[in-house]
Amino acid sequence: MMHNYEFNLDNSLNSHSPMGVADLQLAPQALYQQVAEKLREQIFARTLEPGAWIDEQKLTVEYGISRTPLREALKVLAVEGLVTMKVRRGAYVTEMSADDVHQVYRLLGLLESDAAAEVAERGNAAEIAELRQLHDLLEKQVKKRDAFFDANEQFHYRLLAVAGNRWRQQIVTDLRKVMKLNRHHSLFKQGRLAESLAEHRALMAAIEAHDAPGAARLMRAHFDNGLAAATAS
Repeated sequence: MMHNYEFNLDNSLNSHSPMGVADLQLAPQALYQQVAEKLREQIFARTLEPGAWIDEQKLTVEYGISRTPLREALKVLAVEGLVTMKVRRGAYVTEMSADDVHQVYRLLGLLESDAAAEVAERGNAAEIAELRQLHDLLEKQVKKRDAFFDANEQFHYRLLAVAGNRWRQQIVTDLRKVMKLNRHHSLFKQGRLAESLAEHRALMAAIEAHDAPGAARLMRAHFDNGLAAATAS
């Protein structure tokens, strides 16, 4: 019976049936995506510091996997900008230069200010009420840096989702990942959380007033101030 089962399983994978093809493709994809997520967590937690060499042999032992899914995961992170591949030297956690930081904040300011204007102009009552709830959560977390950081991301991502445009969402998501590589992220600065919260209050008021130009201006200023904090010596 065992031989028949194995034969039938092999035949199903080699057949042209949709089920066989899906089973064959999804298993390895899920593994390298899980590995990529684990590496992201280590990078964002600074377990893997910017500029650090990624020891593939050590990680394969730590994760209990082969080199193949690890290398596929590293390719994913390289596309996202979190990892830099160097010829004959391997993979390194990306280091943000001062120019990188300026470019990322500038693009985020442009893209998210446009999204804020669209939400202020076309957002319905339920969508704006949801953003208000997320802002209220932000208000409660101002004394807890990590919780504030998470709530801040939730607000920005939801605003982008309400505005629509999946291409903008995809670009911003990747840029926000890269922004976390900056050793001097603006929210780490003393007093920046309170300043950021005040900027969010003004932005939320503009959105609720359906003031599209005001929302765009305030979101742009939010990123300009964040850049100034992130690059201050």
